[in-house]
Amino acid sequence: MKASVIPHRPQAHYNLISRAIHWLMFVLFAWIYCSAITHYLASDSALDKWLWPFHKPVGLLLLILLILRAGWSLLSRHHRPPSVSRMAAAGHGMLYALMLLIPLIGLIRQYGSGRAFSAFGVPVMQGFEGEKIQWMVDLGGNFHSLLGWTMLVLILGHVGAVVVHYWQGDAQVLRRMTGGSRKG
Repeated sequence: MKASVIPHRPQAHYNLISRAIHWLMFVLFAWIYCSAITHYLASDSALDKWLWPFHKPVGLLLLILLILRAGWSLLSRHHRPPSVSRMAAAGHGMLYALMLLIPLIGLIRQYGSGRAFSAFGVPVMQGFEGEKIQWMVDLGGNFHSLLGWTMLVLILGHVGAVVVHYWQGDAQVLRRMTGGSRKG
């Protein structure tokens, strides 16, 4: 008896898990950037004192979600909508690379500083006595913020591209991540 083969067919929109992770990451990135902008413009303000302590833990949470998202993307790769264009694929690739690099560089800087790090009460790394590991601190100092602001520009470009598609009458690009139907 021959087993039937179910063809891999891309869907019109991303599945519920992909959409949920995407929008959760959207909310967490909004928090990260609000905390960074507030820390930059209004350091030591009440808002900064409320937002900034969660910058690193939320960054770690984003890294964990990125790993889950990448794993899920691989598992569901045959059922995902195809990329809109090569430019869109390149933009998504750059976003994924930065979503990985930025928190990793932050963790390297944290370790090199010798300070302990806990996220939401869970110990992530212990501190150490002695001199800082300067190259690790410098790597973070030189690149964490720079790449973070670069990613914000890419995120705004990502959102802008969706808006342009929508204005040009191609609402399907937005529906891919909202799960909306073709009707309505």
